[in-house]
Amino acid sequence: MNLKISIVTPSYNQGSFLGECIDSVLAQKYPRLEYVVMDGGSRDGSAAIIRRRARSLHDFRIGPDGGQYHAINRGFALTTGCKADVMGWLNADDKYMPWAFALVAEIFSQFPQVEWVSTLYPVLWGQEGLPHRTLERGKFSAAGFFLGENCRRNHLQQESTFWRRSLWERAGGGLDARWSLAADFELWARFFRHAHCYGVATTLGGFREHPSQKTALRMNDYLKQADRILDQQRQLLPSGFLLRHRLMFLLARMCGKRGYFRDRGWLAPDSYITYDRDKGWRIVGPVI
Repeated sequence: MNLKISIVTPSYNQGSFLGECIDSVLAQKYPRLEYVVMDGGSRDGSAAIIRRRARSLHDFRIGPDGGQYHAINRGFALTTGCKADVMGWLNADDKYMPWAFALVAEIFSQFPQVEWVSTLYPVLWGQEGLPHRTLERGKFSAAGFFLGENCRRNHLQQESTFWRRSLWERAGGGLDARWSLAADFELWARFFRHAHCYGVATTLGGFREHPSQKTALRMNDYLKQADRILDQQRQLLPSGFLLRHRLMFLLARMCGKRGYFRDRGWLAPDSYITYDRDKGWRIVGPVI
């Protein structure tokens, strides 16, 4: 547990969920945790919820801000850590699984080449905080992402995504708050240009479904922003990257040898991490 884990929670008028969210972080009892809560000046009792837990927090701020993504950037600016340490954020209506930090620390400690991970089995909480569904995601690859595979389906669950500070810094060191709904998606695009995302074959966190959340109210707007982000980011890829992947994918499917093509690096890698009871954590597929 030598790695430091820095987590930020942005919140605004989420008092009905905020206590559960904070407690899901503190209950990890991770010894090297930096947890920062950023409240945008809520009027629903959130400030009292935060102050009751203040002694367990690395830092907190209560007052007007520039919105969710601006608050996350400010929160991360209050954290410390070396390039190998781990970062993530958790919105105020979401929660982590009790084992999340211990597993993430094990994986990042065991595999120094891994720079970011996200679950292959995202959980959806109901409004009352019970897990209603566990979904299954396909494995992640840069080519798949830039071809739109993680836009309308097979999403990377933000609540279950963790990365090293070195990747955060190489990718620009912040969320682009100009994307009012899809700044997380834009961050994943920048990450994919620098490093492979290893899917993890276990649950790490969960997204709470409730009627007032942004994604429920403005999903079409989110998807429009995601499409624009993909259009912009594709222009920054190496020439022929997506074309080569498409051609190799079609050839592999015709030959029935997708695994053979993948293992030789002819397809964009989609390696993932799973647990073997005899060997512990292991990477399935090429080590990137």
